[in-house]
Amino acid sequence: MTEQQKIEAIVREVIAGMKGSAPAAPAASGSIPKTSRVAMLTEKEHFEIQEYPIPEIGDDDVLVKVEGCGVCGTDAHEFKRDPFGLIPVVLGHEGTGEIVKIGKNVTKDSAGKPLGVGDKVVTCMIFKDNPDITMFDLNKQNVGGADVYGLLPDDSVHLNGWYADYIVVRKGSTIFNVSNLDLDSRILIEPAAVLIHAVERAKTTDILRFNSRVAVQGCGPIGLLCIAVLRTMGIENITAVDGNEQRLEFAKLMGADATVNFRNYKDQDSLAAAVKDSFGGYLADFAFQCTGSPVAHSNIYKFIRNGGGLCELGFFINGGDATINPHFDICSKEITVVGSWVYTLRDYATTFDFLKRAKAIGLPLEKLITHKFHLADANEALQTNLRQDGLKIAIIP
Repeated sequence: MTEQQKIEAIVREVIAGMKGSAPAAPAASGSIPKTSRVAMLTEKEHFEIQEYPIPEIGDDDVLVKVEGCGVCGTDAHEFKRDPFGLIPVVLGHEGTGEIVKIGKNVTKDSAGKPLGVGDKVVTCMIFKDNPDITMFDLNKQNVGGADVYGLLPDDSVHLNGWYADYIVVRKGSTIFNVSNLDLDSRILIEPAAVLIHAVERAKTTDILRFNSRVAVQGCGPIGLLCIAVLRTMGIENITAVDGNEQRLEFAKLMGADATVNFRNYKDQDSLAAAVKDSFGGYLADFAFQCTGSPVAHSNIYKFIRNGGGLCELGFFINGGDATINPHFDICSKEITVVGSWVYTLRDYATTFDFLKRAKAIGLPLEKLITHKFHLADANEALQTNLRQDGLKIAIIP
């Protein structure tokens, strides 16, 4: 088989693995069509493929041809329940693509790196004129209060989310040149930034260190990326806790040393004992709670030693109340608890280095993306996410 035949075979294999049968992808760079498709959420659990004119971009704007976008749990919540009241809306905030047109005032990205047509990019948030958010201020404010593409009310532009062929990045937005990363890595930037921020928050306790025993509860994409971030820091004594054996096996690929399936234990005490056994008879020095489950939050204090630490990052939306005993769970054990939500702008940039480091030490992050759907099959993509089939779901125009 010639080299060209090998390439053609690989291409056929990739296409065969894609879900759905969408229309052809948009035109390549240099040949910008007049219209763009979007997956518009027009009612709960229903995307409609709509087509809108691609507008003229302003001097401070950027037109990006979408190459892929991850499906976030937040997208799934909006798809199923519309908790933010955004319908109609074009979702998708874990996106990446190629610049095909750029305003004359845009010459550098948000980190000062040169930016031009043909560069691969991701967006972070839309800060507008907020003086409290700057690239190199680590502590002033996380990005939770800013706007984000993919969670914007529909307007006259319509190309507001990454579930589309093209997206218009407007003045006041953050944008990063990530041309040195492959497509799968770029799709994982946004969720990975969540874990970079969580680990930075954990480090403020001065408890998380190289030789720490660390429990990570929840092995969805967020928990698995948490394990990978810890592993790239040199932390090796990691126990993953989940109720799905396939996800626990994947946790080992990401760097977990041991796993505990909570379904095998009848109560909190026996589960905590199993976690303790996984560390050779010691409780965890530190724990990350990544599930978004109030029951899981209540359990995790029992995994942690006296004087240990906890980072809670699972509740990106209101998931309900958790029941704990402040005396036994916090005070008498003197546990230090930090919360983590989203990320700072600097964390986002740090994520690029994490992804390169993870690849260098052999962590197969690309295997996190288990399903790829065409844009026309966005409904199936979100339903797959809701069923928790696979791990990270992606939409590829």
